[in-house]
This record gives sequence, C-alpha cells and structure tokens, in this order.
Amino acid sequence: MDKNRILLVVIVIAAVIALLAGHGALSVLVAALGAWLIFRVGWMMLGGLARPIPEPPPAGELRKVKIAYRCAICGTEVRMTVAPDQDPEPPRHCQEDMDLVAPID
Repeated sequence: MDKNRILLVVIVIAAVIALLAGHGALSVLVAALGAWLIFRVGWMMLGGLARPIPEPPPAGELRKVKIAYRCAICGTEVRMTVAPDQDPEPPRHCQEDMDLVAPID
C-alpha cells in the first residue's frame, strides 16, 4: 500500500471510532487531524531511519575537524578546523611535529 492509502485508512478509522463513541462532527475532525499528524510524524521518522549513510566526500575535498595541537618546544597552540581527511598528520612547528592536545569537552 502506498502512503496516501494508508493515511486515508488511518483517518477513516479515527473518524469511525469518534462517531461510535458518540462525539460530534468537531470531535471527528479533531480526531482525523490528530491521526494525520501522528501518521506524518511517524512516517518521517521511519523515512529518516531508512536513508543510507552518505558516502564520504572525494579525496580532494576538505572535511570538518576539531583538533588542537601544541608545540612541545615553544608552547604555540593551533586548532585545525578543516583537513583533507578525518585523521590528518600533525602540523610542524619549530622543526618538530606538534603534539595532539586532548579535547576539553
């Protein structure tokens, strides 16, 4: 069954239940609207779970990272925000590789 047919069935069931309970036309309308809203939210949540994980960007594109480095010799600190890959090599300062600083968060 497609999504629209399922939605129509849910709304009709909600309307029938409201009418059988002895409620008026306004209650039927509110019940149908509530059923539609619950169905739409549920369908969007299931659709979000069904989407595959996006592929990583091509090798030449930069990726967002949040890495901090510190020079062991002079104490200079650098925060890297974009890099060509998720685990970039440390930058060099004072002719030596900088040390990775543990994140505070």
